[in-house]
This record gives sequence, structure tokens and C-alpha cells, in this order.
Amino acid sequence: MADMQVDVAIIGAGPAGVAAGIGAREAGAKDVLVLERDWDLGGILQQCIHPGFGLHTFKEELTGPEYMHRWVVRAREAGVTFLTNSMVFKLDEDGSLWVMNPERGVFKVTAKATVLAMGCRERPLGAINVPGSRPAGIFTAGTAQRFVNMEGYMPGHRTVVLGSGDIGLIMARRLVWEGARVEGVFELMPWAGGLRRNIAQCLNDYDIPFYLSHTVTRVHGKDRLEGVSVAEVDENRQVLDGTERFIGCDCLLLAVGLIPENELSRMAGVEIHPVTGGPVLNEFYQTSRPSIFAAGNVVIVYDLADWVSQEGVAAGRNAALYAAGALKEPLRRIDIRGGANVRLFSPQYVTAGEDVTVYFRVLRPIEKRCRVFADRGLFERKHRYVRPGEMNEIRLKAEALQALPRSVTTITIDAEEV
Repeated sequence: MADMQVDVAIIGAGPAGVAAGIGAREAGAKDVLVLERDWDLGGILQQCIHPGFGLHTFKEELTGPEYMHRWVVRAREAGVTFLTNSMVFKLDEDGSLWVMNPERGVFKVTAKATVLAMGCRERPLGAINVPGSRPAGIFTAGTAQRFVNMEGYMPGHRTVVLGSGDIGLIMARRLVWEGARVEGVFELMPWAGGLRRNIAQCLNDYDIPFYLSHTVTRVHGKDRLEGVSVAEVDENRQVLDGTERFIGCDCLLLAVGLIPENELSRMAGVEIHPVTGGPVLNEFYQTSRPSIFAAGNVVIVYDLADWVSQEGVAAGRNAALYAAGALKEPLRRIDIRGGANVRLFSPQYVTAGEDVTVYFRVLRPIEKRCRVFADRGLFERKHRYVRPGEMNEIRLKAEALQALPRSVTTITIDAEEV
């Protein structure tokens, strides 16, 4: 296939990428191309057949496929071009993409602006150093979800879930629906990693045991998983003597964290934040490479698809403005910093060009009345609680940022008990 030239190229057709296509077209980009390596559009939401999507965007509860269908219809009506079965295997520093497609071969896409929307991947067993063999029957929760919901295969009939991420909680319930026995969900931390509603609806409603401050200490089995050893841990996450026990199972699901997918970002020389694992952004979703923008879980892992789509629209709009030479020039650079209880946040700096929503997660839960604030009097709000499994946000006004003395180069965000 001959090389292509477009105004805006987008990598990934999940909730961020599809929404970015809409944002780019609505901002005036003529040629908007979304490249997707899978055979269909929708990203991870293709396999998320449970309800709970769209409450913020559409004011009703939808399944993942229903939610994405509405966005894809909007994108097609807006004139976005999609190319599936197309793997971007190289990203140049100027934002040019090299693509492989089974019918079209290898070709290059030259874009005036590029949006990264590759999403995230699951942390595997090797990343958490669990001793033992590696028999069949060990899956990440998302892989098991695809097997059950899209391929029609059961990963096992007696399951242990390690980690309390939302996908793991949802899959614990899903396997019970399919007739499997879930022996329990074991979480290393003294608090849940997923949303409280998923703890209630997926575990409590089905009497699935949930163990905090517990972990899997060993995998047993040669060809097929035969069981795991689990134990309680102390406040330093060290195994407590005398607490280890064996649980027989033929399936171990891992819900131990998600990692932004940024191999292409690094290839293009985009600056990666050492804590989030995603690109360093400003409020325009612009990376350290001016023509490259990023949105969604490739930046920081969100708990709501609605926020990912909202961010995608904004990134696509700004990419289109950049392609047209109309994006606002930075007025200054003010770095965002996390306070004592703020772990992950995005964007990482602001230019005082427009109002900005900063999303962040706390390091530890505060289950009593607390306040979330940005220093220098920029923002303050009272909360009933804050939890690591739930994203928080603050809104900074452009006028307030512009009014800060030029000597101010950082803003700190914190969440503390009242």
C-alpha cells in the first residue's frame, strides 16, 4: 500500500482513541485516521459485557460493548476513518507511524499530529516474583475475561484471585455465574484495590471470601496448576510466620495492577513519568514531542471509561488545533507535584493556557472527612473519604494560574484528614 498523509493519526480504537477521532474532526481536522491492531473496534471494552459504563456520559447504565457502540457510531458520523488489523510497530520522533496490515502490507502514515491511545496492559506473575513452577492455569484477569466473554472458554473450575483490581473482582463474579468455585480473593495491601461497588456487587453478593493483607507465596503444580500457598503479611508486606496455608485450585487469576502501554512512546523519544509510567503531559494532553498527544490509560490508569473518553475528545481536539497551527502558545510552565498522600496524577505540568482538571490517586485511604487541595489557594474541597482504588480530581482555573507570581514554578496537590 502507498504511504498515507493525514492531519491527525490516532493509535488505538478503545474509548480514548475513538473519542479522540471525534474531537479531532469536531475541531476541524479533515483527515483523521484511527489505527487499531485488533480485528474490531472498542479496545478492552469489547470483552467488558458487565454493566456500569456510561453513567456520566449518557446518564444511563450500559455494558462495555453498548458504550463503545455509541461512540463508534458518533465517530463514523463525524467522518473518522478506521483501519483495523493494523499494527503500528514504529513511531518516529516527528510522529510518523510505520504500520503492518495483512492485506495492505507495510506502509507509512505521515501525520501533522499524532494521538497515543494504546491503553494499558496487565502486570504478569513474573512481575511480582511469586516462587514456584509455571503450570497451565495461570491467567491475568483480563485474559480470562476475554476467554470467557468472547471466546467461550473456561479458564478453570476452582479459582483463586490474587489482587483486588476491578477486573479481578468482576471476573470472580463472572466465574461463579459460569459454575466455577472461587476460593477467595487475596489482596496484599490492607485496603481494596478496586471500587467499593465492585467489592459489594461482585464479592459480598456472592459470598466470595475476601482477604486483605494476604498474598500468594507459592505456585504448585507441574503441567497443570494444582494449588497455591497463601499467607498473611504484616504492615511491611512481609509474610507472617505460621500463617501459610495451601489452597487447591486449577486456576489462578492475577489482578495485580495495570501498566500504561508506552513502548511506542519511548521509541519516539517521548518523556515518560517515572511514577505513572505514562507520558509527561500538559493541560493540552501534549507530550514532550510537540506534535504527539496522549490520552486515557496510556497516560494514567483510570477507573471510569467515561473519563477516558472525555480526555480522548480533548486530546483529539488539541491535536487538530496543533495540525492547523492554531494551538495556544504556552504562557509559562508550572510543574504539578504530589503531596504526602498523592501517588499518581495527570497532567504533570500546566502552561496556564486554559482551565485544567488534574486527576490523581491517593497513596493510602482516608475513611473519615478529609480535604483535597492545591496549595497557593488554587483549590480546596471537602470529601467524605478518599481511596486508592478511586480517581480524584481538582479543577484549576486559568485566570488563577496566570495570576500566580512568575517565581512560582510548582503546585502541590494533597489529601489530608480534617
